[in-house]
Amino acid sequence: MLQTGVIDTYTPYSVIGGKPALEEMAQLPQADLPFDINDIHIEINDRGCAIEVPLDENEQLYGFGLQFGSFTQRGLRKQPIVNDNSLKDLGYSHAPETFYVSTKGYGIIVNTARYTTFLCGSNKKLQQAEQLAGTGSSKVATSTEELYQNRENSDKVYIDVPGAKGIEIMVLTGPSLQDVVKRYNLLSGGGCLPPMWGLGFKYRVKGDASQEDVLQYARYFRENNIPCDILGLEPGWQTATYSCSYVWNKERFPDHKAMIDQLKKEGFKVNLWEHAYIHPSSPIRAAMTPYSGDFLVWNGLVPDFLMPEAREIFTNYHRGLIEEGISGFKLDECDNSNIGTGSATWCFPDMTQFPSGIDGEQMHQMYGSLYINTVDDIYRDMNLRTYHNYRGSGLFMSYMGGVLYSDMYKHKDYIQALCTQAFGGLLWCPEVREASSEVDFFHRLQTVLLSPMAMVNAWYLRYAPWLQFDYDKNGEGIFLPEAKQYEDYTRTLINMRMQLVPYLYNAFYAYRSEGTPPFRPLVMDYPEDERVMGIDNQYMIGEGLMAAPLSDNENTRIVYFPEGTWYNFYTNEKYEGNNEYEINTPFDQLPLYVKEGTLLPLAEPVPAINEETTFKLHCKVYGTSNATCQLFEDDGVTYDFEKGKYNLVTLTAANGKVDLSRDGDYNLNRYEIADCEFIK
Repeated sequence: MLQTGVIDTYTPYSVIGGKPALEEMAQLPQADLPFDINDIHIEINDRGCAIEVPLDENEQLYGFGLQFGSFTQRGLRKQPIVNDNSLKDLGYSHAPETFYVSTKGYGIIVNTARYTTFLCGSNKKLQQAEQLAGTGSSKVATSTEELYQNRENSDKVYIDVPGAKGIEIMVLTGPSLQDVVKRYNLLSGGGCLPPMWGLGFKYRVKGDASQEDVLQYARYFRENNIPCDILGLEPGWQTATYSCSYVWNKERFPDHKAMIDQLKKEGFKVNLWEHAYIHPSSPIRAAMTPYSGDFLVWNGLVPDFLMPEAREIFTNYHRGLIEEGISGFKLDECDNSNIGTGSATWCFPDMTQFPSGIDGEQMHQMYGSLYINTVDDIYRDMNLRTYHNYRGSGLFMSYMGGVLYSDMYKHKDYIQALCTQAFGGLLWCPEVREASSEVDFFHRLQTVLLSPMAMVNAWYLRYAPWLQFDYDKNGEGIFLPEAKQYEDYTRTLINMRMQLVPYLYNAFYAYRSEGTPPFRPLVMDYPEDERVMGIDNQYMIGEGLMAAPLSDNENTRIVYFPEGTWYNFYTNEKYEGNNEYEINTPFDQLPLYVKEGTLLPLAEPVPAINEETTFKLHCKVYGTSNATCQLFEDDGVTYDFEKGKYNLVTLTAANGKVDLSRDGDYNLNRYEIADCEFIK
């Protein structure tokens, strides 16, 4: 770590993040920086803090949090500032991070909550330009594109932190890019391990749904044999929203406790929407007033979650909701309003002053993280794991059991974000709402089911979106003649997600214990393959699966296969690595490919997952007669695994069969082998 000057009282590392997993970090391979650490230059001047980091001419950069519009960052000017709209590739994001990683096997963290600009080899200083005099292009630009294209190639990353009187810089080493990311995740406390039910299917109901509506949705899923673990309630559950009361609306929910109990009996978890801005009618409004910022949002208080008093008021009230049976929350609008337009904004301004002493700018950068930490602490105190949705995050949040989402809706952006999430210890949920056609809908659903959280968000749809792709003049869904067939496709796809749950759960255990992102771009696994350096629409899931989603109304897509032999998950067709193939994926299949040498455990689908669920495994072994696979086995809901209450289950393929063995003393048998298949 490099430090200089007077460090801000509150930085992401000082107030966010879990306990660093030091023992696990010590197990990672060691490596030297590709430059002398003393070559990182820091200057504090009247403007703030100016930093220079060496940049080799052959290295590529990634990161800056959850990014839309750009995947590789070399040559760009990035401002990782929290905002509800990505605004092309400026760096604005729901989850910005002042952190980038390099293909040279190192990462740079600027530990600040201030708005920061990174010039990623995009600009030269005068002195440097004079040294390089005569080396530039003499070509005369004859078009707008030529005139404005970036022709710079600086050997520095320049970092501008206005207002800072001091700074901390953390330097992480590899040797590989993936090792750097692992080290970052372990420094943050290890990746999250969600409850097992969180990896099932989630459906958010219409915003004004009543108690009977919610129960009807539950009946629909069970009667039609469509798996569903979680039902999410949107704003209508409260007496006031925008800002929030956090009080059940008795007109819509006359007996919410009975509803929750009934849903629990049927295997459903209940998730509640809210945001942090406190309505005048809220029971906690008066108590929170002294511990809030000096600007309102939607006439609601903005709690200062840096203050212990504010956290205590908020958690004491929400504990009551959780004790009634609420399994998690959707924490909305904690990311900042659209700062790229001149329209009125809905969030607190940067000039806001908070009782902790922090201003609005720095609070914006950390607000989503502080908010979800406050709510999640209740579950941790109760020894319960949860899997929230939330809309604002940042540095050192790898350990958090929550998945980001967006009001933006471009499918290609959603797929790209599934790749960029991995560089910064984040999890991303490319939700489904409406669609322009059946092609668009099923491609979106396929992508959702190959993401960290499989969620359909029907917050303004009365009926399930797979039953309707058209609407009347009043906005009511029109059932399609093909609705029954589309429902069959949907059931098939969701069942496929349920088949993958044991495999996914073990991938998240590797995230927790080793820092390996469960969903990650190809460049992390194949760093020597130059062709994958810019691929932002394919990604690895765990060790043996690759996803290649189709987007929009495309019927086919080009899939690039890295080295080795790969298999189509459905047809078993083989693809030789270092090649591209044009592939069509039908509506009732997932665009999924299996790496040779993989032992893939597929579970018989269940309607929902609970502590007693036993998974019957149908094992598929690809391209070999000898293979192994590990599964993580615990109660799936508590933090008891941190006390050693778990087993590591090993599946071993040999001699035409698959055997199962357990390493651990935990008295639980969640996995049993049903059969196996060897695919040549």
